[in-house]
Amino acid sequence: MRERAVIHINIADFAVAVERTSNSNLKSRAVIIAPEAAARASVYDMSEEAYRDGVRKGMPLKRAVRICRGAVVLSPHTARYERAMLELFRRITPYSPLAEVADHQGHFFLDTSGTRRLFGPPQDVAWRLRRDIQKELGLSPVWSLAPNKLLAKVATRLVKPDGEYIVEAGQEKELLPPLPLHLIPGIEQPDLLKLRDFNITHVRNVLPLSYEHLAVLLEKRARQLYESVRGIDESPVAAVDARKPKLTAAYTFGNDTNEETLIHARLFELVEDLGFKLREARQACGRVGLLLEYSDGLRVIRQATPNPATANDYTLFEYAKIALERSWARRVRIRHMQLICDRLIYPPAQLDLFSEAPAKDARNDKLISAVDRIRRRFGDELIKTGRAFRVAP
Repeated sequence: MRERAVIHINIADFAVAVERTSNSNLKSRAVIIAPEAAARASVYDMSEEAYRDGVRKGMPLKRAVRICRGAVVLSPHTARYERAMLELFRRITPYSPLAEVADHQGHFFLDTSGTRRLFGPPQDVAWRLRRDIQKELGLSPVWSLAPNKLLAKVATRLVKPDGEYIVEAGQEKELLPPLPLHLIPGIEQPDLLKLRDFNITHVRNVLPLSYEHLAVLLEKRARQLYESVRGIDESPVAAVDARKPKLTAAYTFGNDTNEETLIHARLFELVEDLGFKLREARQACGRVGLLLEYSDGLRVIRQATPNPATANDYTLFEYAKIALERSWARRVRIRHMQLICDRLIYPPAQLDLFSEAPAKDARNDKLISAVDRIRRRFGDELIKTGRAFRVAP
């Protein structure tokens, strides 16, 4: 089997990096990006300086400003970030037809396994990309080269905010054991909480455990953890023209309705369905879309963007409600709705998880994990959330 050569490009603090290309006065200053006009504004992105002061993505803006006094606060310019992503992608794709957007925050995978004759060694391709991106776009990417996507992603997490890392085949045996589990892609908060209860916090704590031992703790999710801590990842880098993965769930009302309680109840059921599928697939949703079909046949679709990406039912529901508010702007009754989760990625690294995560979030994650275990064993219909008991007409 031919050894793979996967490059991971990572623009650290992507939104801040893009803003700094437009305003040089922001360089070396603490920067927080958040929608200032929103009643419950939360941090969209932050600079390394703000991160060192304790600011985290998703943190309430009021708290972030309180702990990072003097920070410059900017509203997000999503169109600007999308243009930057497009420019980055245009520079990456000439080197391989296997080029994948890992998320929409400046992360890309590039498989250069069969391109040596055309472009030279993979590390030369990575150096060339870094130089061109710096020169033409003013952005400074971190990059890594590894035999698979998982190891490449871990490597760039280790050298942020500036650097490069080459992981040779077999080097994962030295690279992974000392690392905390939150740095391993695909391990999300419920798993970290469950493992922490047994004092399992680092890769070296998991390696002595057999698959059967892990299955007692994590059931169906044990296989992925067993392979991930050993650096095993056979997932391919998607082709440039490949259809982007997404999950959908839909509900058609027996009688067209505009009753808010009923619509919210059915929407939460759709969220539970997709949330469970996301967690089973070890993925997180980077964008929530909702399509509404009205009684007169008109269809409207609107979106909301969780930041960071999530597979937590309660968080997904909050963003689904935002998409609902944006699409439900008519007095005509609703006939059908479809929930869409796309921009699917590995769950983001849970840095400072236990000191930063609010107690309510931790309780929600434990609750969802428990419900998942019950549904896997006894079926989806055995346990329901209270808000779903509203009887449909």
